[in-house]
Amino acid sequence: MAATPSNMLALGTIAPDFKLFDTVSGNTVSLAELKSGIATVIMFICNHCPYVKHINSELVSISNYYIQKGISFVAISSNDIENYPEDSPENMKLTAEELGYKFPYLFDESQGIAKAYKAACTPDFYIFDKDLNLVYRGQFDYSRPGNGIPVTGTDIRSALDNILSGKPMSREQKPSIGCNIKWRIEN
Repeated sequence: MAATPSNMLALGTIAPDFKLFDTVSGNTVSLAELKSGIATVIMFICNHCPYVKHINSELVSISNYYIQKGISFVAISSNDIENYPEDSPENMKLTAEELGYKFPYLFDESQGIAKAYKAACTPDFYIFDKDLNLVYRGQFDYSRPGNGIPVTGTDIRSALDNILSGKPMSREQKPSIGCNIKWRIEN
């Protein structure tokens, strides 16, 4: 369980477009179809990572709350499924059903979307405004497996509340920490 920090993509970056397979619906979907006119949360997660498992129940709670406010949530898994079969599309669908994900859980088979977002770890969070400009990237909160800090999602909540209330986003943003994305070995 190596702790890898996020790369902190530059604020203001336009969300890289994608068309990916949604393991929940069985359809290929695009960013244009999933984005919100308020804000869109793109998160790189996976099934096997202890950092993701640690926040999953609060992630579901937060996403359910903000989806009702018109904010879109999109989860993407980019891990190498040959070496990490727990992260396969079939298992992604099972996880989404078991945990009650109300957001699409997309499979980035080529790993090209993770590279486009400069994603480094799971979980890795990006919040884009209505125009798909990056306004937040970083941690869910300060809780990590074993550190004794309760999982609250305070950083994500604060960013989304600022968007909903029209307040400026804090430029002080902390990198997420998690398992590194499991890149395929290229020959």
